[in-house]
Amino acid sequence: MSSQERTFRASLDCRYLLRPGEAGGALVLALHGFSRDAETMLQVTERIVGPRHSIVSLEGPYGFFLKTDTREVGYGWATSRRHADAVRLHHDMVRHALEAAGSELGVPVERRMLLVFSQPVSLNYRFCTAHPGLARGVIGICGGLPGDWDDASPSPIDGAVLHIARCDDEHYPASVTEQFAGRLRLRCGDVEFHQLEGGHRVPSGGAPLIQGWLQRLLS
Repeated sequence: MSSQERTFRASLDCRYLLRPGEAGGALVLALHGFSRDAETMLQVTERIVGPRHSIVSLEGPYGFFLKTDTREVGYGWATSRRHADAVRLHHDMVRHALEAAGSELGVPVERRMLLVFSQPVSLNYRFCTAHPGLARGVIGICGGLPGDWDDASPSPIDGAVLHIARCDDEHYPASVTEQFAGRLRLRCGDVEFHQLEGGHRVPSGGAPLIQGWLQRLLS
């Protein structure tokens, strides 16, 4: 007799780190890359955006041991299996963190931003098309676009987009990312794109670009 699959939903405790900023600043929701964690992304984001802006560092829901001989744990956002379930969970987590932290700190929607590195970049672009009006802008660093991005009738992004790619990124080659500016403009009327020197990591030289972009949106 063949096996039959059954599914059910169970509650999951998700977590984020909150670092308040100065009055009048943005709320920046930061998502780490594959195998990293909320603590690491908080440190990186603090260096990028400075003390003015409040930071929410959200941790991926899927934890795993990084090596067989260590207790060090990393976190991820999705795999190719049951991808639709991971997308739904990601949307629920981002929406909750934006609304909970924004309410706690008194930061209105027009000053809420997303900053994402690597794996969840495409997930966040998908989030922005599915949930308009929840964020003023999204920053994607060293990541890709959703597979269905070039649909004939694309859903729009109502906020602004800043995408930063790297010339020597081993996961997202320049031959691919140099097409992103045009593809992003299929869905968004306010796109800023930069291709910086270096490999797959958050560029230290990107801080002035990001801070200037945030200032433009807040002014």
